Amino acid sequence: MLEKEKLVFHPITLKDREWMTEKFSEEDIGACEYTFANNFIWSEVYEVEVGQAYDCGIIRYREHGNFEYSFPFGNGDKKRAVDLLRGICKAHHHKLCLYPIEEKDRKKLIEWFPGEFEIDIDRSDFDYVYTVEKLSKLQGRKLHGKRNHIARFMDDDDWSYEELAQENIEECRTMAKKWSDQKEVKWNAELAQEMRVLEKALNYYKELELFGGVLRKKGEIVAFTIGERLNSDTMVVHFEKAFPDLQGAYPMINQQFVLHRGKDYTYVNREEDTGDPGLRKAKLSYCPDILLKKYSAVESHVVFANETDQEAILHIWEQCFGDSEEYIRMYLENRFTTENMMVIHEDGRPVSMASFLPVEIILNGKRKDARYVYAVATLPAYRGRGYASEILRHGVEKYQEPLILQPADEELERFYQTLGFRDAFMQKKPWEYELVDALEKNQWENKPVNAVENHQEIKMSEVFMEACKIETVTASEYKKLRDDYFGGEGYVEWNEEAIAYAMEENAFWGGETLKLVLNGEEKILMYCMEEHQLFIKETTMTNEELTEVLPGIMQQMGVKKALRPGSGGMLFLPEGITWSGQGYFNLALG
Repeated sequence: MLEKEKLVFHPITLKDREWMTEKFSEEDIGACEYTFANNFIWSEVYEVEVGQAYDCGIIRYREHGNFEYSFPFGNGDKKRAVDLLRGICKAHHHKLCLYPIEEKDRKKLIEWFPGEFEIDIDRSDFDYVYTVEKLSKLQGRKLHGKRNHIARFMDDDDWSYEELAQENIEECRTMAKKWSDQKEVKWNAELAQEMRVLEKALNYYKELELFGGVLRKKGEIVAFTIGERLNSDTMVVHFEKAFPDLQGAYPMINQQFVLHRGKDYTYVNREEDTGDPGLRKAKLSYCPDILLKKYSAVESHVVFANETDQEAILHIWEQCFGDSEEYIRMYLENRFTTENMMVIHEDGRPVSMASFLPVEIILNGKRKDARYVYAVATLPAYRGRGYASEILRHGVEKYQEPLILQPADEELERFYQTLGFRDAFMQKKPWEYELVDALEKNQWENKPVNAVENHQEIKMSEVFMEACKIETVTASEYKKLRDDYFGGEGYVEWNEEAIAYAMEENAFWGGETLKLVLNGEEKILMYCMEEHQLFIKETTMTNEELTEVLPGIMQQMGVKKALRPGSGGMLFLPEGITWSGQGYFNLALG
């Protein structure tokens, strides 16, 4: 039996640069965090410590008061290193948290420890990666505005570019102070923190082997930038400062830096946007060639389903709901992602599941992110262990958002009530419509207004047909008409992608989604066949209007009965949100 390796962490120092850089270079990592300089300059903010185990490097830091660890880097035994970290965390009674994780390492973690890590992703953490050619040449219509700004900066021919070096570092400090004073936002802890990190980068500029560029206008520094080598084909930009009121200063320093220092690289990593709307807009304006995903992972009994779990999910679905394989695969191909279905593993496979599909709801006049809880199921052999409740409680804690669902029966409604869900959506009385052939009966129990007695065919009345135009409808049109009609307090709003799937799912069941123009007013109607009757899934038509249009549709479908069910649903509100109204939630999407 191999002796377990010891792992001792110590605060990062300049002495760690050589071995850490060597370990980083062994696998050409693309995430911006994996450089020595980046960890060194941020060490005081995040209490960065480093260590080695099983010929891998590992970084430990504090985030929100808790320890987190980098994914082991280098060409050593990463699996054993992760296992060692798990043991250390267990001894201290907390779960192992890993960040950042690249795609290749996410797959390794799933393979090594199936069902044991909740692997998550945050769009705010994506790195923006561009080709050197794009940033240096700025070609194409989409970057036309950048070229114009640069042209205005160059108009007076009073500018110059130079390398950032010891001779101009003091001037860069002065410019950075002026830049911070000109910021639109008031001085705050975050800005103060950024300036301290920049100061450390300038203080250790030579020792860290950073490189940068300086832009002058009329002899004065108006912009500067600092970066370094990230891997064999990528340079990374850590800092970029320019006076915001000087037209073209930002795109000019960006372009000049890449022109002068990017020739030895293929790509430029400009780091993440941290969720800042202005920063995101600026980074997207350069049309990134790659949005590099970075994952986080934490030990958990409830985890996200991944792409390797789909056959197990299909099995649970078939066993619990009885749907066809064709339908289940349609759902998985269109709606399943590795961030919206949670599962619990037993015996090496998922045995319990629930989807949490993103949606929006209007509460107290404000649109809020929410989740529609769908396909909650546990294999029969594993019921009675509280797995469904555990997944739902995990979702409550994780998302901190309103949760919406439609229970299939009263027993399930009682179950969800125990978890804090309540009835919160309009409960209308179901409306039924029966079409009776005029040749079979002289008196109709529910006579359609457009019926023509003693006629072999039942059609929409000529008067109605003159006022009605039936057309196909796009997902975009359907969403707009739906939002305009139902939108208001408590309205559950699906995005266009979800609406498109609802229409595809409806077509799978032999249904149609239509737009009807009645006297110049546009209406929507989604219906399908269910249990030998026409099932009206959603419409903005009144019951009276439906009695005009249904006969023709029903005869075409070969059915005598139509049902417009009552809408309804349940809502869970996280702590801090109160609402007692009744909303609209009728289009429950798969």
